Amino acid sequence: MIKLYIDDLRQPPDNTWVVTRSYQETVDYIETNGLPATISFDHDLGLEESGYDIAKWIVEQMLDKKLDFPEGFSYHVHSANPVGKQNIECLLDNFAKYHTENKGDSHV
Repeated sequence: MIKLYIDDLRQPPDNTWVVTRSYQETVDYIETNGLPATISFDHDLGLEESGYDIAKWIVEQMLDKKLDFPEGFSYHVHSANPVGKQNIECLLDNFAKYHTENKGDSHV
């Protein structure tokens, strides 16, 4: 099971995590390896795009049917930015609910 830790500065809790440090590094990783079973998001990734931008990209890819949730998918937001954390959680929680409710719909 692959676990992805997205953070520009911090180290993951242990060595079982793959670490990406930026939006582009994360997108490149997911495009090459697929969506991991677990993702831990930081919001603030330096001066460029944020963890929220990565979450939006993942949702867009799923809506375009380029990605799908792996079995047992889970995520955590370890960001110290409370507004950024809430934004990522709301986006992913709402999309997961939408995705679950519409999985059988061929128009989704």
